Amino acid sequence: MSLQLTLTEQVKKAVASIYNANLESVEFQATRKEFAGDITVVVFPMLRVVKGNPVQIGEQIGEYLVSSVDEVKGFNVVKGFLNIEINDSYYLNFFNTIKNNTTYGYKEVDKNDKAVMVEYSSPNSNKPLHLGHIRNNLLGYSVAEIIKASGKKVYKTQIINDRGIHICKSMLAWKRFGNNETPESTSLKGDKLVGNYYVKFDQEYKKEIKVLIEQGKTEEEAKKQAPILIEAQDLLLKWEAGDEETVTLWKTMNQWVYDGFEVTYKNLGVDFDTLYYESQTYLLGKEFIAEGLKKDVFFKKEDGSVWCDLTPEGLDEKIVLRADGTAVYMTQDIGTAIQRSKDYPDVGGMVYTVANEQDYHFQVLFLIIKKLGFDWAKNLFHLSYGMVDLPSGKMKSREGTVVDADDLVEDMTKTAGEISEELGKLDGYSSDEKQTLYSMIGLGALKYYILKVDPKKRILFDPKESIDFQGNTGPFIQYTYARIQSILRKADVDKNVTLSADEVQLHEKERELLKQIQLFPEVIQNAANQHSPALVANYTYDLVKEFNSFYQNVSILGADTETEKIFRVQLSTTVANTIKNAFLLLGIVVPERM
Repeated sequence: MSLQLTLTEQVKKAVASIYNANLESVEFQATRKEFAGDITVVVFPMLRVVKGNPVQIGEQIGEYLVSSVDEVKGFNVVKGFLNIEINDSYYLNFFNTIKNNTTYGYKEVDKNDKAVMVEYSSPNSNKPLHLGHIRNNLLGYSVAEIIKASGKKVYKTQIINDRGIHICKSMLAWKRFGNNETPESTSLKGDKLVGNYYVKFDQEYKKEIKVLIEQGKTEEEAKKQAPILIEAQDLLLKWEAGDEETVTLWKTMNQWVYDGFEVTYKNLGVDFDTLYYESQTYLLGKEFIAEGLKKDVFFKKEDGSVWCDLTPEGLDEKIVLRADGTAVYMTQDIGTAIQRSKDYPDVGGMVYTVANEQDYHFQVLFLIIKKLGFDWAKNLFHLSYGMVDLPSGKMKSREGTVVDADDLVEDMTKTAGEISEELGKLDGYSSDEKQTLYSMIGLGALKYYILKVDPKKRILFDPKESIDFQGNTGPFIQYTYARIQSILRKADVDKNVTLSADEVQLHEKERELLKQIQLFPEVIQNAANQHSPALVANYTYDLVKEFNSFYQNVSILGADTETEKIFRVQLSTTVANTIKNAFLLLGIVVPERM
């Protein structure tokens, strides 16, 4: 049982014994640095059930705890705050149970619990991944790993938007201007090649609009009547009709894009368990609309279109089927969610990683699925995130408007190299070793900078600031991990020996480190419940700050006694493992030397 749970139980017993009152909960906070104590009980909320002076109440509860709880060695009361001092034996006993556990903090998957499906990335197959996709992928992947570490089975998935007019635009531009070029013949990644033709279509489309306007058409007329757009719409009709030549080209160009995506995903260090394709899901959902009509979940308008009235829930009416019987995106998303629940019966909840522009869409989607009678609808969650901005003029892609994901990763590696060389940190490394480390630092900086921010907040991403070796950055944490590994390589002690409370008297800095390590499992659970990697990221920074304070105040290898030396080496090893485990949840690799 954790210290907080033990104290909660005992404080409730104290209140029942002393005041004959029933306390529903106990509020804790960290003890302020200027007061003695390891954990603080806030007395003020108790005044709802216990009448009296908060200082006197704190004193009486403190005396009860000292006499009844082995772990409590003393206390002091400041106004309405009961600061509790914990015996060293408690921390040492805790440490001895976890010091050899290389996966400390992670819970084993509960096979009886429902699995969770996490959707992220979900790109269009007509252009490369961009900066927005990077935040999406990093968030989705990290949340999936955190939920897995919290003790649940997780499926990582994406739905690829591989059909529609936008795909046909790239196809048409390639047919007109491509001269049969391929990724192999151009030495371009397939997603970049196809993306270039999507841009080419837009350029030609704008030219045709300009000509039509000069011929007397209004801008609105010109946009609808541009020959290249009409031809793209015709291509979509051919695709939907199964025209062999069109479908063959569609498959070929999409495969180019998928091959390109695969390289980007590998470079980012993200993966998926299952893939869904819009070309296979866009007809899903229509059968559930028919069922919903029978149950009065939906209603039909005079023109034949089908709607869901959400005004009683404070929303508006939402179309789910057009008058001509064709599906809208909402129909498809309803069908896909239900199909996933059929494909994976053990899934009891889904997380959708999608930008905050779609907040309303998911609010409606979840409500409709609930109205259709699916009880797992209560476990649907929209992981909504803000946009990522960059300082103007930095890392613009060749299109001039979009920050390309591959370019950004490459630029981060280059920046990491430049800063590392300036600091002279890599003397004695071979060229290959340097390049591997630059990539590790650059990608770690990118991931940490994005994930340390609450998902809902908008980010201004500054590459150089993210690769600072000081402060709340990925490289600072990676450097601390590497420093610990350097110490451990020099340590000639038995790391497996178990030291008792009689043998070790904790230094204040050792106790603070142990308190921070003890928080890790709770941080993982909170991060999973809140779908927030930021909690893990900032916990890791706090742990690293505590270690650096410990490192500056006590000697590890030069300890006064062999017992102290053994304990401090063991403690450093556990800190390093915890950093590594925390960063794995963020998808960040830590270097053994740096």
